[in-house]
Amino acid sequence: MTVASYGAWKSPISSDLIVAGAIGLGQIKLDGNTIYWSESRPTEGGRNLIIQYLENGQTIEVTPLPFNARTRVHEYGGGAFMIADETVYFSNFGDQRLYQQKVGTEPISLTPEAPLRYADAVLDKTRNRLICVREDHQSQTVENTIVAISLTDQSQTILVSGSDFYAFPRLSLDGSRLSWICWDHPNMPWDGTELWTAKIELDGRLGTPEKIAGGLEESIFQPEWSPDGSLIFISDRTGWWNFYRWNPTDQTTDSLCEKAAEFGLPLWVFGMSTYGFAGNKIICSYTENGLSCFASLSLNTRELIPIESPFTSIAGLQVCSDHAVFVGGSSTEPTAIVKYDLNTQQFTVLRRASELRIDPGYLSTPEAIEFPTENNLTSHALYYAPRNKDYTAPEGERPPMLVKSHGGPTASTSAAFNLGIQYWTSRGFAVLDVNYGGSTGYGRAYRERLKGTWGIVDVDDCANGAKYLAEQGKADGDRLVIAGGSAGGYTTLCALTFRNTFKAGASYYGVSDLKALAEDTHKFESRYLDGLIGAYPERSDLYDERSPISAVDHLSCPVIFFQGDEDKIVPPNQAEMMVEALKQKGLPVAYVLFEGEQHGFRKAENIKRALDGEFYFYSQVFKYEPADKIEPVPISNL
Repeated sequence: MTVASYGAWKSPISSDLIVAGAIGLGQIKLDGNTIYWSESRPTEGGRNLIIQYLENGQTIEVTPLPFNARTRVHEYGGGAFMIADETVYFSNFGDQRLYQQKVGTEPISLTPEAPLRYADAVLDKTRNRLICVREDHQSQTVENTIVAISLTDQSQTILVSGSDFYAFPRLSLDGSRLSWICWDHPNMPWDGTELWTAKIELDGRLGTPEKIAGGLEESIFQPEWSPDGSLIFISDRTGWWNFYRWNPTDQTTDSLCEKAAEFGLPLWVFGMSTYGFAGNKIICSYTENGLSCFASLSLNTRELIPIESPFTSIAGLQVCSDHAVFVGGSSTEPTAIVKYDLNTQQFTVLRRASELRIDPGYLSTPEAIEFPTENNLTSHALYYAPRNKDYTAPEGERPPMLVKSHGGPTASTSAAFNLGIQYWTSRGFAVLDVNYGGSTGYGRAYRERLKGTWGIVDVDDCANGAKYLAEQGKADGDRLVIAGGSAGGYTTLCALTFRNTFKAGASYYGVSDLKALAEDTHKFESRYLDGLIGAYPERSDLYDERSPISAVDHLSCPVIFFQGDEDKIVPPNQAEMMVEALKQKGLPVAYVLFEGEQHGFRKAENIKRALDGEFYFYSQVFKYEPADKIEPVPISNL
């Protein structure tokens, strides 16, 4: 083994390798037993295609150029397509119109050229129409409704209105009832939602709606009609997202499973799914101690039977009578579309996000850790040690450590294989991926630690996790850096501004001015900060107090910023105000603006540039020589 300082190790896991041939695996849909999924291709500018999987193992690209199956409802999208009888219905990113397409033919538009967006559609076969969520941008006040779109004459009828947001419009199997969830400002869907249902009248409109469950402090997730006609839904009324069943005959609700585990997820995007039906069983995934588990739940006996699985991350689960399909990830294999045969109990990988095969000698496996944090509480993280079979560090040297703060902030990190993390560990960095207080996967009480304390609890947990590992000798306390995107970018900037733990950092489209975010963001998140910070403008003092831009005098370490110029969620001026302030203060600062990118980077060349740029930035700060030749990033005040 070659002796070389941490950070100077040469790794086969290059940024070119990461983006070459890598794809994003998204929503899965089943048409009978036929499997479809969406995949995002960075080499095509992040275009989303719908793929059909054939039983012989071949795949067909359903979506022709220049179409891009992606919706902008809530800006984050999701639920952009559905399939029925070999006909695809999808939202096209460029014009946000809905299209109908028989597999193998050209798409035909179903909706007019207008500032309307659509998501989460279901087919109402009885009435030859689609039912979906519509977001209307024709006036300054954005209006969300559930609409029916006729497949005969393309006319649109509003079925449900009056709430700020809607999701999961679902038809009973006989087409007689519609159910949905809704919520209003200032709630986010993981705070409190309501579950409603109504009979469908002869004219296709809805009868008198009935509220089944939910409220201001109860979050409902993924209602689905079971084969026996009952309505299954997930509620966190006990503090954990668990299964419940509503009987439309006697209008009673009973619990199907009580477990200190999360069968639901924070509804950041449409089309999320953690279960489906196979006869009288629910095939489901749930999160326990931060890891995904796989199981079946009997609708008759209510017995939850674990299914042994090699996957620590399970998403987008869809189920039919013969098989279940999901996006699965493990700590050592790229995420993949996975089919589970319900008869043979065999898992089959249908499509990998990357066909790369990396020698395990270059891979670091995550260790789930708990560490002490403020108020005598415990927080959670995944720790990755430096790993490269070709190198060892000089005796006594401790590695630099990159602390990652995930976005959301109501979200979580995953133990699924992540080449972006392996890029760092194979070069000699330790990585700590923190599930700070406020993260999902640990129950409602853990999620609500961030209530009114964003910019405090998350920052404390990231700093305390870094110090905990430095004290254990697993990281160099003088070379701790932090990075995050979106809300994680805010946590990063707060940690760099209000704490002295970190020596440098990277903000990816991060928030620096909370007032600007409150005054200039999209409808879905426009009241999110009420719960995280306080009501605005009534508590504008808190917004000033916790905004990094208001306390730039406290910031005394280098920072690099990455930003998309079309970001509507965190506009570029958020980064630019901070960059200018740091330049004026004389601190090393770099700013990389990507043309044509929104909130999150989808183009291969930009993903590569950001990854290499962050590594290069730290090499200049900590004075180590990268083993690879990296295009320099201009750094002011270096």
